[in-house]
Amino acid sequence: MNEEKGMPLIGEKFPEIEVQTTHGKMKLPDAFEGKWFILFSHPADFTPVCTSEFVAFQKRYDQFEELGCGLIGLSIDQVFSHIKWVQWIKENLDVEIKFPIIADDVGNVSKKLGLIHPAKGTNTVRAVFIVDPKGNIRAMIYYPQELGRNMDEIVRAVKALQISDDNGVAMPANWPNNELVGDEVIIGPASDEKTANSRMKKYDCFDWWFCHKKL
Repeated sequence: MNEEKGMPLIGEKFPEIEVQTTHGKMKLPDAFEGKWFILFSHPADFTPVCTSEFVAFQKRYDQFEELGCGLIGLSIDQVFSHIKWVQWIKENLDVEIKFPIIADDVGNVSKKLGLIHPAKGTNTVRAVFIVDPKGNIRAMIYYPQELGRNMDEIVRAVKALQISDDNGVAMPANWPNNELVGDEVIIGPASDEKTANSRMKKYDCFDWWFCHKKL
């Protein structure tokens, strides 16, 4: 018997998928090779919360570009619906959506990524996949249909992951506005007693297991 593959998990490779988008056919994750990207799903075109989210993503488009991070949306609507919706947003809200949107009208991509809301028919949930330049899934966030996303948190997550990778550190809650260490970062755990004992002299610490520093 063939083992059925479930939804992808953090740390796994983003599955190789060929998709139809408003910018033409694309292969994922190859289309974003060498850069970060965010794939986010929305329940349906021409709905209020989804429209507010697309405007919010576009308003932060330049921030994502500065982070070397692409954007790509997805829903089970047809490409014709996506195109008309993007036109409506531009004509009525004066916002031009610059990123592509996947038309997953058959639902194959959504099923592969675990995006179908089991209690809401075939509609997709509000999911976010943050993928690094090597094609690895680094973070996944799922929201119900009735809750719009906080785009600033998604920008923060990408920025924090990049800093963590570049410096070998961990990022505290609410970084860069943490209640204990402000904009500082967390030093990784000690792997032996010698390292643990030297921590208090080398870094600012609450204890040997909780040390932090400025970048």
